[in-house]
This record gives sequence, C-alpha cells and structure tokens, in this order.
Amino acid sequence: MGRKNIWAVVLFVILVFAGYCCEIRVSTTVTYDGKALVIDGKRRILQSGSIHYPRTTPEVWPELIRKSKEGGLDVIETYVFWNYHEPVKGEYYFEGRFDLVKFVKTVQEAGLFVHLRIGPYACAEWNYGGFPIWLHFIPGIQFRTTNDLFKDEMKRFLVKIVNLMKEENLFASQGGPIILAQVENEYGNVEGSYGIGGMLYVKWAAETAVSLNTTVPWVMCVQEDAPDPIINTCNGFYCDRFTPNSPSKPKMWTENYAGWFLAFGYAIPYRPVEDLAFAVARFFETGGTFQNYYMYFGGTNFGRTAGGPMVATSYDYDAPLDEYGFIRQPKWGHLRDLHMSIKKCEEYLVIADPVQQPLGRNLEAHVYYKSSNDCAAFLANYDSSLDANVTFNGNLYFLPAWSVSILPDCRNVIFNTAKVVAQRNLEDATLSFESVSELSFTRWSWYKEKVGVWGNNSFTASKLLEQINTTKDTSDFLWYTTSIDVNENNKVVQEKEALLIVESLGHAALVFVNKRLVGFGYGNHDDASFVLRERVTLNNGSNTLDMLSMMIGLQNYGPWFDIDGAGIHSVVLADMKNVKGNFSSTEWTYQVGLEGEYLGLGNISLANSSLWIQGNAIPFNESLIWYKATFLVSEGKCPLAVNLSSMGKGQAWVNGQSIGRYWPAYHSPSTGCSEKCDYRGSYNASKCLKYCGQPAQTLYHIPRTWVHPGENLLVLHEELGGDPSRISISTRAGQEICAHVSEFDPPPADSWKLMSEFISQTPEVRLACERGWQITSISFASFGTPTGHCGAFSPGSCHANVLLIVQKACIGKEGCSVPVSTSQLGDPCPGELKSLAIQALCRGK
Repeated sequence: MGRKNIWAVVLFVILVFAGYCCEIRVSTTVTYDGKALVIDGKRRILQSGSIHYPRTTPEVWPELIRKSKEGGLDVIETYVFWNYHEPVKGEYYFEGRFDLVKFVKTVQEAGLFVHLRIGPYACAEWNYGGFPIWLHFIPGIQFRTTNDLFKDEMKRFLVKIVNLMKEENLFASQGGPIILAQVENEYGNVEGSYGIGGMLYVKWAAETAVSLNTTVPWVMCVQEDAPDPIINTCNGFYCDRFTPNSPSKPKMWTENYAGWFLAFGYAIPYRPVEDLAFAVARFFETGGTFQNYYMYFGGTNFGRTAGGPMVATSYDYDAPLDEYGFIRQPKWGHLRDLHMSIKKCEEYLVIADPVQQPLGRNLEAHVYYKSSNDCAAFLANYDSSLDANVTFNGNLYFLPAWSVSILPDCRNVIFNTAKVVAQRNLEDATLSFESVSELSFTRWSWYKEKVGVWGNNSFTASKLLEQINTTKDTSDFLWYTTSIDVNENNKVVQEKEALLIVESLGHAALVFVNKRLVGFGYGNHDDASFVLRERVTLNNGSNTLDMLSMMIGLQNYGPWFDIDGAGIHSVVLADMKNVKGNFSSTEWTYQVGLEGEYLGLGNISLANSSLWIQGNAIPFNESLIWYKATFLVSEGKCPLAVNLSSMGKGQAWVNGQSIGRYWPAYHSPSTGCSEKCDYRGSYNASKCLKYCGQPAQTLYHIPRTWVHPGENLLVLHEELGGDPSRISISTRAGQEICAHVSEFDPPPADSWKLMSEFISQTPEVRLACERGWQITSISFASFGTPTGHCGAFSPGSCHANVLLIVQKACIGKEGCSVPVSTSQLGDPCPGELKSLAIQALCRGK
C-alpha cells in the first residue's frame, strides 16, 4: 500500500471515529416553561410509558422498547430499585435484570428518551417500596422525614446513581437519553403524617436533587408544595383538572394507571381502553403536554420482589404490553392511534392556552389557535350516559358519551376515544396459553420439611417477637415453638379439649399441635392481620405448639410503612371451663427460615442430591413439602408458563431461578365481576373486575432465557398442599385476531399521510401478528352488514363472501391490510352503509 493510501485510510478512520464520538455525545438542552418541556429550544408534546427493567430479562428489553416506540411513545420511564442495587450497605449490584446502565442505553439505541425516577423511594408494589432492609436497622433512623441518618443514606444513593449516569454520559446534556429525573415519590399523600418534619424533608430533598447538577429538570409527583425549580406532577386515573403549583411549570402526568395490580385473593382488575383514551385526550385537551402510562409493560415480580402484603407475582397491570411482552389489543392499537392524533396537533398545543367553548350540558370544546382561522380542537362529551350531537364551527358532530373527538384542523374528526377501529385479540393473555406436548414431567422427587425447630441456630425469648425485626427479611418464614403442659393441677390448662386463639399482624400462619396441622390463618392485601380460632385436642402432659408465620411481601406504601410489623403477637388457649391461659409471654423458641431454604433445595446444584426421595407414589395434599421434577423444552422463542392451579401456596424455581410466590388456593370473592364493563363514567380499581371466585393467578412466567433445549429443573416448595401430578408447562404460540371497520371509519393512524390526503383515504382493516408469527388461516370474512363481535361474528342480511380476497392478502404474512371499499370487495347492497369483519389466526414458534 502506498504512503498516500495509508494516510487516506488513517484520515478515514479518524473522521469515522470523530463522527462516531460526535454522534454519541451530541448535547441536548432540556428546560421547561409554563407550557411544556423544552428540548433544544422546542416545546414538545411527549407520550411516555413505564417499563421496570427488573420485571423482565435484559434479552427482552429491546423488543419491549421497540413495541413502545411503534405504539407512539417518546419516553420510557422507570424507577431505580435501591434494595437490589445495594443489598448490603456499601455493596452495589448492577448486573443481569438490574443492569440499569444497559437498560438506559437500550432505550437510547431505540431513539427514545428516559425519565429516571431515582426516588429512591419507589412504592411500585415492590418489596419495602424499594428501600433496603438494612436501612431499617440503623439505630435512630426514621424514614422519609428530616432525620439526618436517613437523609445521609438517601443522599449517598442519589449521588451514586447520578454519578453512575454521568460516568456513562447518559444525561441529555452529555448526549444521553435522560431528560427528566425524579426525587421522592407521591410523598404528598403522606406528608401530613410527618408534621413539620415532612415539610422540611420536602425542601431538603428538592435542594439535594438540584445540587447534583444533572442538567435536566427534576420532578416530584403528587407534591403540591414542591419548591422551585422542581416540577410537581399528577398521578391518578384522571389528571385533566390538575394544575401545577406555579404558572412557570408545565402540566405533567407521571402515572396514568393503565389498569391496576393483582393481589392474591382478589379478582383481576382491568381498564377499558375507551376510558383510558378518554382520560389521555382530556388531559391534552386541557393543556397537558407530558403523560406517562403506569404501566406500559408491567412484567413479573420474580423471586421475593413483590411488595405487600400479598401482591401477586404477575404485575401485568392490564398494560398495553402484557406480562409476557405481547401486544394487548385493542389497547395498544387504540392508544397508538390516539398518540398519532395528538401528534397531529402538537404545533397548536405548544403555542398557547386553549380557548374553552361550552357546547351544552357536559359538553365543551377546547380550541388551540395559531391564528384566527388556523386551529386544532378537542370536542368533549363527559356525560357518563348520554350521547350528543353538537354544533362546532358551523358543522354538526356526533359525540358518544364519555368521549373526546380530535380535530387537528378544527373541521375533520380523525379520532374519537370511544370509537375503536384497532385490531382486537380474542383471548386474554391468561387464557391463550396451551399445554405443549413435547414438554413432560419426569422423575418426581420430594423432600418433607421438618415441623418446628430444625437447626442448631435456633434461639429463645420469653415473649412473642415481631417477625420482620427477627428475620430481617432473609426469609418469608419464622417458626414460633413452645410447649403446653396439660394436667389437673395446672391453673392454665386442665383439659385436653381447648380453643386455640392466635392473633397475628400478618400475613399468614400454619399452626401445628404435636406436629399435626390444625389450622391455617391469613389476611388480605388491605388488612394483613388475622385471628385464627381452632378447636384442638391436647394430650395429658407435655404438648408442642409450632407455628410457622409467613410474610408475603413487605409493606410498600403509606405513612410510616417502614415500621409496620408482621408475625404472631398473641396466643391464648381456653379450655371447656373457660379457663384461659395466655402464652404470649411464655418462653418461645425461634427458627428463622425453612430447612429446605437453608439446604438450598431450590438450587440446581442439588438437583441430584440424595436428600430427595424418589418413588412412584407422589405424596400430595401435604403441607411443607418440596417437590422436584425435570421437564423437556424444545427449541423456540415463545414464552413459557407453568400452570400451578392444582397447587396450594408456595414458591417455585426453574433451573435455580425463582419465578416467584404462588397461591392459587386463595380464591377471590364470588361476586363483583361483570362480563362486560361499561367504560362510561369515572373509573376506579374495583369498577371492572374479572374471574371472580377464582385465583388471581394460575400461570407463572418462565422467561425463555432461563430454560434450554432438553431437560430443565422445576422445584416447588408447597406450604399448604396440592397435587403436583397435574402441573403443566404451557406456551403461547398462537393467537386469534380480528377487526371490524366500516366504510366511513378513519384509517389506522400508522397509515396516515398528510392531512390533505387524509380526507380521501379509504378505511382499511389492518391485521398484524406478533413479530415472527404469520397469519395461517382466516376463520371469518364478510363485507356488508356482519353482526356480532370478535369471536362470534355472523354474516348479516347484506353479505359478500370475501374469504378468497382476504386469504390472498393475508395468508402467510406477518401483517396485512384490506381496503374497506366496494371497488375492491364488490357491492352486495348498494346504498347501505357496509363494513368489513375479519377474524384470523396467527401462529409462531
């Protein structure tokens, strides 16, 4: 190579490298004014969604973020989880599911922004609200108030995270994606309980955050007294009436609840997309410029990460992306169309405040003007039952009850929140899993847990100890053991028949007399305390009383939640003569945890240990028993789930990884659900419920990256009793999808072009499978006046059989579109309004 060529190559490398450096370090300025966040001098309308990195695996992050972007999001929001990043004081962990830097960079690679909610209090239905348990044991500490010990630790962690982001050039001013940071979280809901200490703490937290010089704005959600320059924001099901505490701050919504979380013993809540879209449209109609879905993807509470008490392992949240990362339709598609519609109005929304125009009772318009004849408008009917026709700008518009229409040119409606034209999925995620024949359980083994004290690390105390302070959350379990002496001379217990009364702060407990199970008591998510009353038979002489107290997630919300207790606090025995003996202050022996935990039975290293018993007669319906089996997995990418509906309560591990707590024996109340929930009217978490009288959860997510082709290990610790022979592994490799669009429905948002072209566009039925799946069959296709709904379509009196046309357009493809047009489909009934209904099956591997 000649010298000129060498220098040319060197120059080329230098230029490429310099360009690369410039590309990743382009500085972005983020400020705000009373109208919006200002990014590089431009006010922005921003749609955001919460994705918590530990609630899935890193291999899934890119796909979730891609789907979020395609759904119209600009920002990904996440908490930072202190208790897992600093499990031991001064020892940090940022690997695997907790690789925060990798997550933020993954968002950046997708071209989206990040809102980093450092807190460090998270709530999030996360164990202890995200606080590390060691914090609780610092003498003299008080959480979330003007306590120097707490403030020192909180500041140290804030500095740690901010510096970590700075070192990786992840703030916007460094060319990174982080445009917002949050300090504290929903403190305004509890501030009053802390008195003057609460007010001083808010001021200190704000000053501390600003002093860290992130160069991006800080927010405090639900904090009316957030001092300047901190932006106070709204959380809730609706935030259209929210006003920031200063005219110089933008109207922002940090938590728009897409649904609600699951709790063991409760029915499953869901939120109709028509209401969710209505809430979003009303927010932007009334001056909002940033809103975030909590959650956009909920994910899974693996291990013991679920907060409490009794938050379920699934954190699906009825989110647009379900627990397994699949698109939930029509929620995802309808919101995508909404986001596109709002983007059409962006240049109007950021200029000035809207002009409100009354249109009638519970009817109004908000108009955003660029000039006297150039505007965008929102028409709202916030009546919970009555539809309406309204006149606006000399034109007549139909507004269904509880809906908003968006007019980006003040004339043409391109979106109505109550009119869903997006594709629908027939099944909900919990029903669309199917057992896979090539996965089978072999070689069941078991290990029987000892009742009561099992090791030489037990200890005694002459009173009943509070559980959290005793176990330090190293285990869900604490054994309480004592002896009861029965004889005629005993002033306390003279008879063998007695009533045992056990009172507990929560969350559940098994009670054994003479090593025999006599009772199981438990509370619920709203009140974890309980009283267990059981008739027991004692022997003459000495009797043993063993009680296994169980925690199901540390409290994560409320004033002074960090000092909430758990465990048994009163034990009384009453004989038939009503002679009562209080055993609360007798001598008790304590054992933290279970022997199986101590041995590590959930670990893959003990899969072939001689500790396990193997035989043909598998014991079932027994409490405190460990089960082990292997199952076969074939190659594929579809997510897996283990169906534990035949089991009682316990924990599960796959190849040594904890997939969480299970409790299918705890059924929800049999009433309160409805097959179809009316979206009209204000929503709350108990309005729309399904699966009453059933467990909150029977399927438990197994991430694909936690298994491998061939044999895999499943370990269960069953606490109550169940039938392991009925356990199955399921996968989701197919889904039925459908859509129903009329001749005059607006086209889907992602097919929009310029507004001038929109008026003449032909509506389309657009169907899309999950990436990598294909449409394999069409089960229904009719153009005319089809009746029914997805899953139950029927041809109407006007019917054109368009099956061959639809099959040609869709079979073998990941997605397809079919114009709703007589020129394409024929005209079976001239002069009538017609629609096209299609139902199809997608399959994957």
